[in-house]
Amino acid sequence: MLSALTNILTCPVCKNGVTVEGGTLCCLGGKHRFDLAREGYVNLAVGHAPGGDSKQAIAARTSFLQKGYYAPAASALEKAVRDYLPAGATLIDAGCGQGYYTNRLAAQGYGTLGVDLSKFGCARAAKDASMQSLDKAAYAVASVYTMPVKDTSVDGVVNVFAPCAEQEYGRVLKDGGYLFLLGAGPQHLMGLKRAMYETLYENAERADLPTDMTLLETRRVQFEITVEGQSDIEALFSMTPYYWRTSEADKQKLAQLDTLTTEVDMLLYIYRK
Repeated sequence: MLSALTNILTCPVCKNGVTVEGGTLCCLGGKHRFDLAREGYVNLAVGHAPGGDSKQAIAARTSFLQKGYYAPAASALEKAVRDYLPAGATLIDAGCGQGYYTNRLAAQGYGTLGVDLSKFGCARAAKDASMQSLDKAAYAVASVYTMPVKDTSVDGVVNVFAPCAEQEYGRVLKDGGYLFLLGAGPQHLMGLKRAMYETLYENAERADLPTDMTLLETRRVQFEITVEGQSDIEALFSMTPYYWRTSEADKQKLAQLDTLTTEVDMLLYIYRK
């Protein structure tokens, strides 16, 4: 719940600390108040236009992830966090989406703040956290580039297929804190691409890897999934950058399938500030 993490939050307007009074987040300066949404998250995206994933996209991704297709990746991320941080440490999931990974980390005993510009993502994440009685999970609508979080206040930052805002992560991390960065490996979703494209290319290494933090190790997470049903195939496709740059003719090839088997290949980078 949000009150469990007010010690790391700041007012997005005046940068003072905050407290929760009833259903309102109040800055200690006494001038700014932010009502908590019915689901339990708070909108702190002051100065940002509404953004992030749509309600429909969040619903599709939630359904896909809750069926366990990416459970091995979530387990690998949880193990990495446990290897470097004790239970009770404080984490930010930067670009948390619907909170799938965030809530799983909270269930492991970590204080987790999910940050995302999608109010629909934060609403779903907070609702799921409440249903699971996860009192260590909290959610705020905000940009990952300007998080409403105190300087050097958190033990770790988690980033799963989201933009890497290294400067902002460095600001909020304690000295010696960790960044867990999960993204596509060379063969990621090659089966999906094989179903649509005649020419296949391996994924290039992401261009936004940190340059001012120390890379401790890189772990490769590989497994195979069989996606059943057109709705799940479409949900998986919508989670990729190919969704926006594939021709209608190639999309139609995917739309003809009822089952899709594909490799999942992810790289988990672990950095220390």
